[in-house]
Amino acid sequence: MKIALLQQNYIVGDLYGNARKIIEGARMAERAGAELIITSELSLLGYPPRDLLLQRGFIKRSWQVLNWLAEQLKDTPPTLVGLAEPNNLKEGRPLFNTAALLEDGEIRVCFRKSLLPTYDVFDEDRYFEPAPTPQTFHLSNNLVGVTICEDIWNDRDFWQRRRYHIDPVEQLVHEGTNLVINLSASPFTVGKQQLREAMLSHMAQRHGVTLVYVNQVGGNDDLVFDGRSMVFSSKGKLIARAKAFEEDLLIVDLDSMHGYVSQDDFTPESEIWRALVLGTRDYARKCGFSRVLLGLSGGIDSSLTAAIAVEAMGPENVLGVIMPSPFNRPESIEDAQQLARNLGIKTLIIPIADIMKSYEEALRDAFTGYERDVTEENIQARIRGNLLMALSNKYRALLLTTGNKSELAVGYCTLYGDMSGGLAVISDVPKTMVYRIAKWLNKQKQVIPERVLTKAPSAELKPNQTDQDTLPPYEELDKILHMHIEQHMSAEEIISEGFDETTVKQVLKMVKIAEFKRKQAPVGIKVTDRAFGTGWRMPIAYVSYEELDIPEEMFQRGQ
Repeated sequence: MKIALLQQNYIVGDLYGNARKIIEGARMAERAGAELIITSELSLLGYPPRDLLLQRGFIKRSWQVLNWLAEQLKDTPPTLVGLAEPNNLKEGRPLFNTAALLEDGEIRVCFRKSLLPTYDVFDEDRYFEPAPTPQTFHLSNNLVGVTICEDIWNDRDFWQRRRYHIDPVEQLVHEGTNLVINLSASPFTVGKQQLREAMLSHMAQRHGVTLVYVNQVGGNDDLVFDGRSMVFSSKGKLIARAKAFEEDLLIVDLDSMHGYVSQDDFTPESEIWRALVLGTRDYARKCGFSRVLLGLSGGIDSSLTAAIAVEAMGPENVLGVIMPSPFNRPESIEDAQQLARNLGIKTLIIPIADIMKSYEEALRDAFTGYERDVTEENIQARIRGNLLMALSNKYRALLLTTGNKSELAVGYCTLYGDMSGGLAVISDVPKTMVYRIAKWLNKQKQVIPERVLTKAPSAELKPNQTDQDTLPPYEELDKILHMHIEQHMSAEEIISEGFDETTVKQVLKMVKIAEFKRKQAPVGIKVTDRAFGTGWRMPIAYVSYEELDIPEEMFQRGQ
């Protein structure tokens, strides 16, 4: 039996567009001899649909489109399509996360998701009712079990601690299933694919079943889906793997266990680069932008962001804006111009010295008696932000923000200044990784000027300024941030790893008080396990338990 894995890039809410994409893929699969066609999770709706699921009209229309799709596919092999199914019972959540099997022009049967994730970027319990048991159907000589995304992420032997009390795959195996299919919309994070492969291989071998995993590809808002759909034999061998970060049609012969394993590069620099390029391209395209612009400072962050933009949009669709002030070093302007030449993009130079003087004059009386401080520095950033937003409006081009994760974490950025924009491309990339990706990129082709990689990073908002005037060295800062943000470690735990107590406490305090900035930041592309996006749910106004002056006697009683 040949099966087809449709790894496609859907647009959230584009019911007819997604349906037409499925039809095109299904007809290609039929010509290749497939007997079963599988799409990804919620494929008809696009993933994640979020609160579109609360709109009854949207759900109703999706089923109208599904019926039309079934009619269009009546002469093609059976096809599994993901969408949301109304829950007609008088209790529970209003919907099921469903895979509908289309065959002979009809909706033959619906399979419902059992395990509903509510962690990180997921909030499926908000919309969906869990199915008590997974379901099966017969095809050729196979009893096929259908699971949806999270249903396969609960193997008792693979995970030290299981999140759920049931294992749908285990239940399917007990029913005699020999082929398990999984429709997924599994977001990318760096290093996750190797974990997926280890988990799926273990699961297939442990249960002695063929395992088929179909993943969505493409960027939707802050999430990137890397595709890499796969098939594993009952012995746990990887039989086939679709392309990474691209649409693909993967045909696999389950009788001969023959398929194509696409070559891949699992180095962090390569993975993050491809994710950011795809995320930027799709965010712009799906939001209706064909052009982008960004400020070029001659620093590493704007240089890498510009390189990503060129790869995503083409050099003819990228504008670099250089806005020198009296505090910019001449070499910074030279580096920005050299970068633009290397990338083949147009530049626009708008000096801001005169605008700075007009602000100083307007605020002279109001600021009398006050010393110069960060206020004047922020005015420069906000002048640049205003100019960039004006160009964005006039040119109908998406403004890309260039700040990195390290800066966003500790608030080393200016609201309505360098934070202005529609997409924060590298906001989930720590500063040290920004340098790693830039060096990796230069090995492919010399793009970023060497001086950008070697000079001390600086916002250049006052004379002889460097980032390390305010922050610890980035190598140290990023380690502390990783332990606190992604590993959820307290100050005490981080200090116990050998870090300076004063530095750790200061960094964690900066993370806390910068929360109000992050709530107002542009959408960023998630590439790490914990980004400052939809999965980050910290309060703004709160007291850290580590700042409380707890009497010793209370502390002893609570131990």
